[in-house]
Amino acid sequence: MALVAPIGLTHFLLLGTALFCLGLYSVFIKRNAIALLMGIELMLNAVNVNLIAFNKFIAPASYTGQVFSIFVIVVAAAEVAVGLALVISIYRDRATTSVDDLDWLKW
Repeated sequence: MALVAPIGLTHFLLLGTALFCLGLYSVFIKRNAIALLMGIELMLNAVNVNLIAFNKFIAPASYTGQVFSIFVIVVAAAEVAVGLALVISIYRDRATTSVDDLDWLKW
C-alpha cells in the first residue's frame, strides 16, 4: 500500500494559484519598483507552472505547454531588462525606487 498519493493536476494548480497570489500580494503591497518587478515575475512563473501542468495531464504527447512556457520566460526576461534599466535610470535621477515618488506625469 502506497502511503504517498500521486501528484495530480490539482496539486500543480494549487501551487500555481499560491505563487500567483503571492506575486499579486507583492504587487499590491510593495512600494519599491524592484519588488514590484519581482512580484510580476512570480506571477509569470505561476503561469508557467500551470501551462506545463496542463500540457502534462491533457496532451502529454505534445510540447505546447513547454513552448508557451519558454515564450513566457523570454517575455519576462525582456520585461525585467527594460524594467531594471528604467529603475536604474530613475534611481540615478531621483535617488529613490519608491513608486510613490514617481509623480512626474501627474497634473
